[in-house]
Amino acid sequence: MGNRSSARRRAAAGGIGAALAAAVGIGLLVAPGGASAAPELPPVSPEDLVSSVLTAKPGPFNGTVALDNQLGLPALPGVPQAANGTSTARIWSGGDGKGRVSLPTAQGEKTYVADGTTRWSYDSESRTVTKTPAKQGEKPGRAPEAGTTGPPEVATTDPAAAAAKAIGELRTTSNVAVDGTAEIAGRPAYQLVLDPKPTERTLLREVRIAVDAEKRVPLQLSVLANGSSEPAFQVGFTDVTFGPQDASLFAFTPPPGSTVRDEPARPDGAEPGPGAHKPGHDDKQAADRPTIVGDGWDTVVVAQTPKPDADKPGANEPGEQAGPDGAGAPDLSQLGTPVSGPWGAGRQIGTAVGTAIITDDGRIAAGAVPAQVLTEALAK
Repeated sequence: MGNRSSARRRAAAGGIGAALAAAVGIGLLVAPGGASAAPELPPVSPEDLVSSVLTAKPGPFNGTVALDNQLGLPALPGVPQAANGTSTARIWSGGDGKGRVSLPTAQGEKTYVADGTTRWSYDSESRTVTKTPAKQGEKPGRAPEAGTTGPPEVATTDPAAAAAKAIGELRTTSNVAVDGTAEIAGRPAYQLVLDPKPTERTLLREVRIAVDAEKRVPLQLSVLANGSSEPAFQVGFTDVTFGPQDASLFAFTPPPGSTVRDEPARPDGAEPGPGAHKPGHDDKQAADRPTIVGDGWDTVVVAQTPKPDADKPGANEPGEQAGPDGAGAPDLSQLGTPVSGPWGAGRQIGTAVGTAIITDDGRIAAGAVPAQVLTEALAK
């Protein structure tokens, strides 16, 4: 029974990190590329800058992304970058839906490759490969699985995609302004600022996006919470180079001795994971999809706590041991503080930029909002 409970705790912990990251809209972060004199650039209106970002076509590029997180979350399985600390990633984009992401881990490296028709995910520690058909209509010129798709640890390693997603979701509920210029990763950039309108209920003060003056591609994304002058987290390039990339970077062959698993593409483009679609599980797939309550700054994500994979050998069986992704998973019964209401009972976890409630009946509600907004969403 104890092993069964630990499996549930590990799965739920990963779900918390993923849900909170999705609700905040960003998830991984980055240190600024170094301070320097503000470059002189031609004036641009906020409307024109936003429009140019949303229609930008950067073409092929490669770069290093530095991640610096001050969210205050513990280390969670499946989303190690959700914990406080810094890390780096390398990304390459070849255009035409081709891209590559390399994420160093404590014991090796995770590699994600999109070759235009197939997405490959490789974990060097477990020597496992996941093969998934590419999402139809996927936007070229982005690193694979960046922005709105892909595992939580990859979903925001492309600052351009993460920032464009934030602009698209927040622009109608924000005051938008251009606040000077900056130099990021050696490139001149405009500083686009979005702050919530008075009607928005959020813990965030503003989102700042450094937009490349030439390519109109976001180079850095900073999120600031109320009551703090320092970013709670950022995501951005420390170096970036635009131009043709080596085609071999976007080809993948499973290493000898690795285990290859085929995963079907999901209709909504979401990546497989706990509770994801499997043949014969269409009803379960629909039930497990997160529910979005509200919009803009006070968006809340309500999802079911991920369950252990019943098809996995040894799952829920006596003697089951935590795998690499579950190592060091926190005991959810020790996280946060007890809370209750008309929606039920559970535990509340708060950080500078977000709040999450894990209910006793297996739901997770998370957002960059005060707890009251979460309880209202749970009661619906």
